[in-house]
Amino acid sequence: MDQYYVLGNPIAHSKSPLIHARFAELTGQSLQYERLLVPLEAFAANLAQLQQRGVKGCNVTVPFKLDAFEAATTRSDRAELAQAANTLLLQGGAVHADNTDGVGLVKDIQNNAGVSLAGRDVLLIGAGGAGAGALAPLLAAGPRRLVLVNRTRAKADALVARHRAHASMQSLLEKTELLTEDLQGLQGSFDVVINASASSLAGAGVPVSASVLKPGALACDMMYGPAAAAFMAWAKDKGATPRDGLGMLVEQAAEAFELWRKVRPPSAQVLREMRALLG
Repeated sequence: MDQYYVLGNPIAHSKSPLIHARFAELTGQSLQYERLLVPLEAFAANLAQLQQRGVKGCNVTVPFKLDAFEAATTRSDRAELAQAANTLLLQGGAVHADNTDGVGLVKDIQNNAGVSLAGRDVLLIGAGGAGAGALAPLLAAGPRRLVLVNRTRAKADALVARHRAHASMQSLLEKTELLTEDLQGLQGSFDVVINASASSLAGAGVPVSASVLKPGALACDMMYGPAAAAFMAWAKDKGATPRDGLGMLVEQAAEAFELWRKVRPPSAQVLREMRALLG
């Protein structure tokens, strides 16, 4: 039976085994998917062991997405732009890296939340790994304006510069105004606000003013469960529509599953089931 793993530290909280088991059941695929706790300095060694055992693929979560990118022998454009990978396809000695986080986010917003990004004003908070993975898929959705803010402006500028220089982005950048702004001096309001910063994970306050929210804006946190509670409460209190990252989790998993198995699982159904399960 083909084997897959999700690698991280910590990892016990991961819902990925539940999601992929359900994907396999619904698509008639025979596979085994498990969590693997990887010591902080041992990602490369653990990945090599999995390859030797004939494991077919891995998902990668915090804090190893950069390690996964660096371990790859080939990389998708999405991974190259993010400089991080959350999905690995293992074939013999080859390691193909992809980043499905951003496309999972976009599919959740557009397909599950029913909010088109085309022609909208979008604010992306955070230029770290999560924000880096989201930027290209958000641009591909065709917003009118996309503003990236980060605690350190230089990091946001560097991420935008990398996207401006990449050939795959040229036609998209003709359609979307892509800007960076200082976190403290951020002006304007937005149809969609996405929190890709570490604020939720750290239990910190929301890093932007409520003035960024247009009336009825969609406010998304990439985290889910208790980590997203403060951002969700803030958004609701300010008149926005709050959304957590559970849909993104399911949709990015569907992208990985399709890469590995060449079949698209029914992600919307599994998301409904996961929401019912998690309350």
